[in-house]
Amino acid sequence: MTTQKPAALVTGAASGIGRAAALALARAGYDVAINYSRSEAAAKAVSEEAEKCGARTLLVRCDVSDDAGVRAMLKAVQEEFRRLDVLINNAGTTTEVNSKDFDALTVEEWDRVFAVNVRGLFLVTRAALPMLRASKGCIVNTASIVGLRPGPQPLPYAASKAAVVNLTKTLAYNLGPEIRVNAVAPGWMEGDWMQRMLKDKYEDLMGRRAKLTPLKRCVTAEDVAETMMSLVQSNRFVTGEVIVIDGGFSSST
Repeated sequence: MTTQKPAALVTGAASGIGRAAALALARAGYDVAINYSRSEAAAKAVSEEAEKCGARTLLVRCDVSDDAGVRAMLKAVQEEFRRLDVLINNAGTTTEVNSKDFDALTVEEWDRVFAVNVRGLFLVTRAALPMLRASKGCIVNTASIVGLRPGPQPLPYAASKAAVVNLTKTLAYNLGPEIRVNAVAPGWMEGDWMQRMLKDKYEDLMGRRAKLTPLKRCVTAEDVAETMMSLVQSNRFVTGEVIVIDGGFSSST
């Protein structure tokens, strides 16, 4: 089946930033491949909402750290849309081990975080390159503010996001001029992710962070998706950049 509409793939699209990005792309006129690993019901809900915006969607279950699965996913995108214009590398994971508790962090946890957050980004990008080169498309990666400066996030998560920052710049250098590669680095974000990390301290700590932020609130998934869409649609001469989205917190502390 062929389409003249541009097409996008969003990894980790069942919730949070991935969900917001998939819906923003659908509203902007893209057909969207929605990748998920475990949350099938949530991914289907995103697909249904995107289709209400006029998009054709493709649901693809795939662990982005698995090379064979990734290659099969991109083959499915090729067969469904015959093109790929935008890749949002958003799939990510973390551990709940306290960053100061070195002994509690297992090698398996460390490796799993890097497998998804870093190896997965590379594998999906590599498999997507033929279609992205053909369309002169673009890539937007989800990094994090803790990839740029110290923070209370678990050690493997922070280190993996620093790797995403470096990969973004290195890929931009190697894939230009055909493909632009940028990243977003959100600060503390409202929603399930931070609720899992902060637990019963969520309301208190998020409130404190908002008070210390010049724009007086914490970032939302929709804020991040808005910046992603700007990088996709508007900033045609921008590549290798990491855009901080934290309401000015990091520039004022």
